[in-house]
Amino acid sequence: MANEYPALTKCFLDAVDQHANPRAQIYRTARGWESISAADLLRHVAMLSKALRELGVKAGDRVALFAPNCPEWHTADFAIQGLGAINVPIYFNESPERMAFILNDASTRIVITKGESQARKLADGRSKVPCVEHVISAAPPPDLGGDVLRYEALVTAISTEADPEVAEYRRRAAEITADQLATIIYTSGTTGEPKGVMLSHANLSSNAIDGLSGYEFDKSELALEFLPLAHVYERIIGYACLFRGVPIAYVERMEDVPQALLEVRPTFTAAVPRFFEKIYANILDRGHREAPWKQKVFDWALGVAQRAIPWRAYDRNVPLSVKMQWEIANALVYKKIREGMGGQKQRFASGGGPLAAELAEFFWSIGVEVYQGYGLTETSPIVSANNPGRNKVGTVGLPIPNVQVKIAEDGEVLVKGPCVMCGYYKRPEATREAMTQEGWLRTGDIGQLDADGYLSITDRKKELIKTSAGKFVAPAMIENLLKTSPFISNAIVVGDKRKFISVLIVPNFAALEAEGRKTGHEFASSAQMVSDAWVRDLVEQELQRMTSALAQYERPKRFAMLAEDFTFASGQITYTLKLKRRVIEQYYADLIARLYADVEEPRPQRS
Repeated sequence: MANEYPALTKCFLDAVDQHANPRAQIYRTARGWESISAADLLRHVAMLSKALRELGVKAGDRVALFAPNCPEWHTADFAIQGLGAINVPIYFNESPERMAFILNDASTRIVITKGESQARKLADGRSKVPCVEHVISAAPPPDLGGDVLRYEALVTAISTEADPEVAEYRRRAAEITADQLATIIYTSGTTGEPKGVMLSHANLSSNAIDGLSGYEFDKSELALEFLPLAHVYERIIGYACLFRGVPIAYVERMEDVPQALLEVRPTFTAAVPRFFEKIYANILDRGHREAPWKQKVFDWALGVAQRAIPWRAYDRNVPLSVKMQWEIANALVYKKIREGMGGQKQRFASGGGPLAAELAEFFWSIGVEVYQGYGLTETSPIVSANNPGRNKVGTVGLPIPNVQVKIAEDGEVLVKGPCVMCGYYKRPEATREAMTQEGWLRTGDIGQLDADGYLSITDRKKELIKTSAGKFVAPAMIENLLKTSPFISNAIVVGDKRKFISVLIVPNFAALEAEGRKTGHEFASSAQMVSDAWVRDLVEQELQRMTSALAQYERPKRFAMLAEDFTFASGQITYTLKLKRRVIEQYYADLIARLYADVEEPRPQRS
């Protein structure tokens, strides 16, 4: 099956030749949004590939890419591929320790960076990575010393100088085969030490071709990329768009996304559940900061959206009165929300973790198309996906073409297909553990297939909580439910091997502050807010309301509020904003212990 898919270099060259896009890459500068044509992208790729070749890079060598989302990311990626070398992407905000681990584990010969922060971080840790022979840096700080090669000097050339190198790149690229290794991606390590996932050209090209097969793109399309390209999810979306001639607008910083949505008005954006949770919280916050009469209109519109869910999300019949009210609410409220998210034509793909069904229903009810999918790094990544032609809200869609999915006896999702990895780098034992004897990948996720073949994911197998009474609890389902409350920003369920589950809650401080003003409550800080009795009573009421329909053992019996959210800098979340449960539980071990102090014997502490 893998041999039926082309090498990524062929996909790239075919796209340049067939689409000849004058705006293949779009990026923001001090002068505004500027673009790079497909022809110039190819020239840059060819010139950088030449430079790498002259530095001795050959097939099978590892070249690291340490940069935020930018045109240079794809330029470097295709330049590396053209030599048969292996791209080792590193998250642009990675810690020095983890960066050094990746570079050394992969025996990386060359590192390509973009940006002052990345260049300095690598320079400061250069002594810890003796395997690195050369560093190529785009836009480095002017005072950076050492033997750093300037990216701009390597790729800048007038057309006549670049043309021979383009021909040479085409010649070499044509020799790359689909079964060659294209990349080693180190997992984020939510449940243990990160491993290098080896993906071939065919793994990635099959996913770029089949993963978005349910979408139709026309010449007016534009994709926004803000998730880290170091993660395979955004990377495969980038490939799928570039290969279809869809321009890509790069956003380097997450905080710049709202403005970018307004400025470039993309028609397709990949995001993660946390993005939609924050957008939802922002919608509620803004609506309740309006003048009193506008708040009443906003609340009425939310009520209409709720009644319209069967129609808008599930294509079922609702009374004509609901449809008429929806049209009015759309003109007054929903249309403005959509404008702030990019406009009328915008479509979102949600991946990287489970999206709460209630949240998906809300966005569909106001006319925002959110298509949820599922995958993991080891599957390049897309396994299943909803799309405009086949969509069932509350599921992660049907398996994509040429990918098989089945459920093991213990509920684990098993996958087979051309997207399944080649294995873990230098870890044959871990590779064997990940595969069944019949060649199915053990995903580590618990799920089920419905009568129509749509897949639903319950939780990570390793993250299921087992109470001392033997009850299994899926924490992500409860956490996602709680985060649909206007007063809860984030949550993590705890209680493994304990009598009952509890939850650590990060309040929505802005919403609580606004609610407090209505009743004369004011707070000097978030720390004061989480210790306030009025706030605690309000959050407790929300907790009971949100979990009333759950089974008794799934309802958190106790909770604690945190004065700050989980962050990447603290090591508590991955770069796709998923919780690192072990890290968080260890960080808040004393707080969690106090939740159970009167019902359990003290637990022995690890030395």
